[in-house]
Amino acid sequence: MPTLSDPKTVDAVVMIDDVSAGVRCHTRDDLERRLLRKLDLRMSIILILYALNLIDRTNISNARLQGFEKDLHLHGEQYATTLSILSVGYITMQVPGNMILHWLERPSVILPCCMLVWGTISILSGTTTNYTGIVVARFFLGLAEAPFFPGVVFLVSKWYKRDEVALRIALVSSGIFLSAAFGSLLASGILHDMQDKLGQAAWRWLFYIEGGITISVAICAMFILPDFPYNTRWFTPEERELAISRLAEDDHDNADELGKQTTMQGLRDAVSDWKVWFFSFATMFQIVGQSFGGYFPTLCATLGYDTTVTLLLCAPPWVFGGMIAFALTWYSDKKKKRYQCFMVSNALCILAFIISIFTMDKAARYISLFLMAQVISGYLLLFGWISNTFAREPAKRAVAIALMNALGQTGSVIGAYIWPSSWGPTYRYSYAICIAALGVSTGMFGGMYLYLKHLNEQIERNEQDVNDINELRDPIGFRYLV
Repeated sequence: MPTLSDPKTVDAVVMIDDVSAGVRCHTRDDLERRLLRKLDLRMSIILILYALNLIDRTNISNARLQGFEKDLHLHGEQYATTLSILSVGYITMQVPGNMILHWLERPSVILPCCMLVWGTISILSGTTTNYTGIVVARFFLGLAEAPFFPGVVFLVSKWYKRDEVALRIALVSSGIFLSAAFGSLLASGILHDMQDKLGQAAWRWLFYIEGGITISVAICAMFILPDFPYNTRWFTPEERELAISRLAEDDHDNADELGKQTTMQGLRDAVSDWKVWFFSFATMFQIVGQSFGGYFPTLCATLGYDTTVTLLLCAPPWVFGGMIAFALTWYSDKKKKRYQCFMVSNALCILAFIISIFTMDKAARYISLFLMAQVISGYLLLFGWISNTFAREPAKRAVAIALMNALGQTGSVIGAYIWPSSWGPTYRYSYAICIAALGVSTGMFGGMYLYLKHLNEQIERNEQDVNDINELRDPIGFRYLV
């Protein structure tokens, strides 16, 4: 594995940097722009992969509108259990998945293989005939999907500088909005046209078709996704060394120790850092507050329209949410502000919950769905924030991202049970619980914001003391993006 201490790497970096100032800016900027364009183009396939990830995970909520519960004889809290059991499998494999990814260093193979497995399980979910069968299928679906999202976040954090990460995570994760919008449109067509085709219920075709699409795309992804800067095969040597050197200049991945920290050391460092646990538990409350996502078609159905219209109405709020996510993460990267943007997103979502509590007016409740959908943009900012916070330690960062997402997903288990049908169609109690959860998460992340801001002030004071002693100018040191 090449590092910045290798002679070959040093020579390449010198070749890029050791030229006159005027030429240097022009040459370096041109090379970097070409590198980012090439990388962004390859990374863009993650948008489709993530959309399929969420479509296969959430298609059960669309199937619910077309006889899913009746055909499988579900009653009471059994539907909620089929939702929450996926999170149990999901939580179980998050940390091991990212540790394996850091160890094997082949995300271009590991992530598509996960897709092949969960696509197959999604197809098999359509063959289940009872509660036990669907619960088992959903558990293993969670196991297969678990390594994907934290693996994607870790992959992005290995390529981009700290002030580029949040927007890139939003771009590749916009599959959240694509899946919610396109998934609803696709489900509307399948549920409307495929009933009783070949003797199968329409909701079964939903699992067959969407699982088959996932398998097909996974095979293509193996030839498109990058690995890491030091082992991606379709990069030229100059591009590879530039990718490494620009991260080193950003004080990223602790350039002098690149690749030397083992996976187990990363695990030990992550579990012994209180900040990782604090981020994790705050994320748990955040995900409870976002639990409406698993019931979005049900909430849209409270407007009183038939299944086809309801699913069509689900799409526009997520398109709006995607637009807000791009704008908010772009601003966050540009201004290097994480918490303030996150807080604005949560505040808009809380406003939406309040509107839904106090009115059953169709227009007002539909507008509130738009404001709810954009809260995902704040959630994406969190992963940019945690990647920045542990930017210098790649092995630790791999575990930290997975651990935060894994423990945070316990919020999905809790959230699955706060939307019982008996609380509908107003769901006032559900909205009240979500308001409280978002309030707690906003407060906890606010505490972390103040702490990291205090650390930055300490770093600046220490550097100023060194400056005064050594009479240096313009010190460059690590700063937490807050």
